[in-house]
Amino acid sequence: MEKVKILAIGRHEQILETVIRLINQNPDWEGIGAMTDKEAVQQFDHQLIDIILLCGGIEPESELNLRAYFTAHRPQVTIVQHYGGGSGLLTAEIYEALKERAKS
Repeated sequence: MEKVKILAIGRHEQILETVIRLINQNPDWEGIGAMTDKEAVQQFDHQLIDIILLCGGIEPESELNLRAYFTAHRPQVTIVQHYGGGSGLLTAEIYEALKERAKS
């Protein structure tokens, strides 16, 4: 079974590193990170991303632009707003996104 590829986008390096580390603790998931819009788009364009996590610190205009780009280029991608709150909430957000993907 292929791993679920998750792109986490955030502006705070240490938080983003923690999110990626927590994602990668699950053997069925592969997390990668991006701190800038340009880096996020490059990752998205060069890899088959299943879920995008929008983490803290992303400016509203950047978030709108990223959402528009991702959905225009791959409408089936699942975009999740990650609110922080520790590994339990992160895991729940990802499982909820996977459940939504399974429905479509």
